[in-house]
Amino acid sequence: MRTQYRMSGYEFTISLRLRHPDIDPNEITDALGIEPQHTWRAGDPRRDPDGGALVGAYRDSYWMGRLMDGPELSSARNSVESVLVQKLAFLHRSQAFLEKLHAAGGVAELHVTLYARGAFRLELPEESLGQLSRLRLAVALDVHPRAATDAPGEPA
Repeated sequence: MRTQYRMSGYEFTISLRLRHPDIDPNEITDALGIEPQHTWRAGDPRRDPDGGALVGAYRDSYWMGRLMDGPELSSARNSVESVLVQKLAFLHRSQAFLEKLHAAGGVAELHVTLYARGAFRLELPEESLGQLSRLRLAVALDVHPRAATDAPGEPA
């Protein structure tokens, strides 16, 4: 008798994060054409999430923009892999900027957040990995286990 193993679904979201020694975050916004959710410039006073003052200043510039409106549930037609291919095609138009950012000491990464109730598998084809490399993009994966009782769209 053959036992069928079914992979569980997961929710995911993808954002773009950039750090640079001193770039103006507005330059990043202009170059990418994406509105950021969080930015600061090297030398700006540090702030907490509510905008309150903290001790010190930021050492480098930071920019984070969502590449998706919100978390999406995986399906046969919608997966991290398929959305990644779409987002890489979108970011391809910014390749010269991303290369310039990297050459000037900046770091760019795709930040993938996954909310899962069980085992699942991600397969990144060599074409996607090659495109990530050409765009000078690292990938950071944050995996958050979720109990079966958690409501969809709510972090565990």
